[in-house]
Amino acid sequence: MSDDSEQELKRRRDAIDALDRELLRLLNERATHAKAIGALKDEGTAYRPEREAQVLRALQRENRGPLANEAVAGVFRQVMSACLALERRLCIAYLGPPGTFSHAAVARHFGDFVDAEPYASIDEVFRAAESGQTDYAVVPVENSTEGAVGRTLDLMCQTELTIVGEIKLRIAQHLLSGATALSAVTRIYSHAQSLAQCLQWLARHLAAVPRIPVASNAEAAKLAAAEAGAAAIAGETAAAIYGLHVLAPHIEDDPNNTTRFWRPGRQRSPVRPPRRSTVCMCSRRT
Repeated sequence: MSDDSEQELKRRRDAIDALDRELLRLLNERATHAKAIGALKDEGTAYRPEREAQVLRALQRENRGPLANEAVAGVFRQVMSACLALERRLCIAYLGPPGTFSHAAVARHFGDFVDAEPYASIDEVFRAAESGQTDYAVVPVENSTEGAVGRTLDLMCQTELTIVGEIKLRIAQHLLSGATALSAVTRIYSHAQSLAQCLQWLARHLAAVPRIPVASNAEAAKLAAAEAGAAAIAGETAAAIYGLHVLAPHIEDDPNNTTRFWRPGRQRSPVRPPRRSTVCMCSRRT
C-alpha cells in the first residue's frame, strides 16, 4: 500500500472513530428522552406499536443511502428496543423452541432487548398472552408456499386478543450440520414444511440421504448437533444457537419464500383478519 493510501485509510478510520463517539453521545441522549417520556405515560402504555411504525416509516422516507431502507429499519429497531428496555422489557410469547422462524420473527420485529418466551404450541402462545404472562404473542398465519396456518386463524376467532401488527419474514432455508462436507451427511432432519420447500435442491444434491420430519426446525437443529453425520434444514438463528455450520445456504426452491406472522395483543387492532371460511383449515408449525 502506498503512503498516500495509508494516509487516506488513516483519515477515513479517524473520521469513523469520531462519528462513532458522536453516535454514542446521541444514542444516550435519545435514550434519556425516551426514558423521560416513559415516566410521563400511564403504566402499561410504554410500548406504542403505531408510534414505532410511524418513526420507522419517517426514517425510511428521509434515507438517502448508501444504507438500504431495510438496514436503516433494522438499526433503529434495535435502538428503540434498547430504549424501551430502560423503562420495561417486553415479554413476547412465540412458537418454540428457540431457533424457529417464529423466534426469528420476534427478533425482527421487537429487537433483541425483549424477553422471548418459547411455547410448545400455538394454543399455549395464545394462552400466555391472554393470561397476561406475556405482553404479546407472535404466531405464524400464512406461508407463501404452503398456505394458511389454520390453528392461528381458529384461535383468532375465539380470543379476546386483537391483531396489533404483523411481520413478514423472508424464509431462508439452510442446510446445517456439524459435518464440513455434503458427502459426510447421512440423514436430514427438518419440519415437514421445510422439507417440502427444498425438494428440488435435495433431489439434486442429497437424493439418497434419508429425510426425517420432526416437530420444528429448531428440534431438527438440536438433533443434528447431537448426532455425527446428521444435518438439519433450518434458519441462521438455529445454526447460532446449536453450534452448527451452514453447510449449504439458501436451499429453498422458491427464492421469494415468505411467512407472515400476526402479533396478537390486548390493544386496539389495526389489522383486519381474513374471513375464516376462505382459508385452509389445517394447523401447521413454522
